[in-house]
Amino acid sequence: MPVILVETRGRTALITLNRPEALNSLNAELFQGLAQAFAQVRDDPQVWTVVVTGAGDKSFCSGADLKWMSQIQQEALKSGKPVNRERPRVDPLRDFGVWKPVIAAVNGYCIAGGLELALACDIRIAAEHASFGLAEVTRGIIPGAGGTQRLPRLMPFGAALELLMTGDRVGAAEAYRLGLVNRVVPLPELLPTALALAEKINGNGPLAVRAVKEAAYRGTSLPLGDGLRVETALWWATQQTEDAKEGPKAFAEKRKPEFKGR
Repeated sequence: MPVILVETRGRTALITLNRPEALNSLNAELFQGLAQAFAQVRDDPQVWTVVVTGAGDKSFCSGADLKWMSQIQQEALKSGKPVNRERPRVDPLRDFGVWKPVIAAVNGYCIAGGLELALACDIRIAAEHASFGLAEVTRGIIPGAGGTQRLPRLMPFGAALELLMTGDRVGAAEAYRLGLVNRVVPLPELLPTALALAEKINGNGPLAVRAVKEAAYRGTSLPLGDGLRVETALWWATQQTEDAKEGPKAFAEKRKPEFKGR
C-alpha cells in the first residue's frame, strides 16, 4: 500500500498521507512520496488547487516516526553521516515548490513535523478533535522544517514562542482563536469543507490566484516599497494573459467567465 495517495477531483488534487497505523508519521518513504506528489501536481496543468489530509480519523500527521529517527541517529553515529541525510533533496515540509493554493484538512493529531506540514499550507481547516503542537524541545531537538519561522509569522509572537518553548499542544478551538487555523468543523464535514473551498478558489482565474499567493508570500519578507514593486510586476504579467481578458469580457456579457489558465 503506497504511503502517499494522490487523486484528482475536478481541478483539485487530494494528497493523503497513508500511514494510519503509525498516525501518518513521517519516515523516509513518506518524505519522498510527498516530494513526488507535489512535483506531480506542480506539473499537471489540470490541477489548480491542492488539499492535503491524513488517512483515518485520528491523525493528520504526528510528526517524525521516532523509531525511524532513532535508527538513523544511531546509523549517523556509526557512519558519521548527517542525521537527516535520508530526506529528499527537495524537502516538502520546507517548500512545496508550487504557487498553486494548498489547503490542509487537519483530521486529528497535527504535531511536530505534522504541524510544520500544515504551516507550509496556505489555509488550514481543522476537525473539532484536532490538536496542534511543536513538541521537539521535549525530545531535546528543535523544529527543523520551518516551525520556528512560520509559526511566529502566523500568530501572535509571544503565543508562538510559548508553544515552541514548552512543546505544549492546543486544541482546535484555541488554534482558531490564535489564528493558526481558518475554520473548525465537525469531522464528517472536514474534507467536504476543504474541497468546497478549493472548488470556490477554482472558480477564479488560476494564474491570478497564483500571482496573488506569490505576491503575498514574497511581500512578507520585504519592505512595503519593494513589496509593491513585486505586486506591480505580477500585476503586469497577469494583465497579459488570456484569462485577464476573459474576466472583464464575461462581466460585460453577464455570464460566468471560462478561465483556461492561459
